[in-house]
Amino acid sequence: MSSLVARSLLPVYTLAKRELVRFFRQRTRIIGALGQPVVFWVLFGAGLRGTTGPQWSEGGYQAYFFPGIAVLVVLFTAIFSTISIIEDRREGFLQGVLAAPVPRVSIVFGKLAGGAILAVLQAGLFLLIGPALNLLGLAPTMELAVTPVGVIGTVGFLGLLSLALVALGFCIAWPMDSTQGFHAIMSVFLMPMWLLSGAFFPATGSGWLTAVVRANPLTYGVAGLRRLLNGEVTGPALPGYPSMAVCLTVTAAFGLGCTLLAVWLTGRRASPDRR
Repeated sequence: MSSLVARSLLPVYTLAKRELVRFFRQRTRIIGALGQPVVFWVLFGAGLRGTTGPQWSEGGYQAYFFPGIAVLVVLFTAIFSTISIIEDRREGFLQGVLAAPVPRVSIVFGKLAGGAILAVLQAGLFLLIGPALNLLGLAPTMELAVTPVGVIGTVGFLGLLSLALVALGFCIAWPMDSTQGFHAIMSVFLMPMWLLSGAFFPATGSGWLTAVVRANPLTYGVAGLRRLLNGEVTGPALPGYPSMAVCLTVTAAFGLGCTLLAVWLTGRRASPDRR
């Protein structure tokens, strides 16, 4: 029994470590996953800083935008970590892993663990950069509720959201043969998914878009992170926000569904790697 567990956990650890080593050797990925969201936050926030209304938090639009950009960092990291599946298939590494005597589920969990760790690290770094830019007067942030419980809750929720988005990226990348196709999916599916998550504008008062935003599972990830950063874990925060329990439930269900789909895809006999 112990040997079976070790045989299952060793590839998880090895693949996760490989993701971390690859990331720190490719420093341009840090710029891509962290630099572009910071630019978006500063420029869009500065352009819309004068926007006022009861739907914004106390710090104005740029403070409202802050949690959404943190989620964008997680999304970009998930994209960059799972697009490597296509590169690994082209280079022959993935075929070698699939031929190894290890459970397919370990391959999935190894990729998800490595990508999720990177996403949490980069999102956490952004949450530290935000207050620093606030001190320089470049980008006002919300008043963060910095408590031990709040920090643990934020990291835990970011981890859950990261696993969900990396699993989604895995499901998109696994059947694909070209990175160009993955970028096309990112443009027409992943970015609109983020834009319609309440990160860029609130769901209330948007007509038919309100229904679309509420049906988007990423909406509950953005809302949950906003509640945690505001210290509004219980009770109402901004108009139209789901409760923290609903945010946790939907995000966990979304992550579980994507993970199960990823496991099923890797176990298919008609996998592209068997052609």
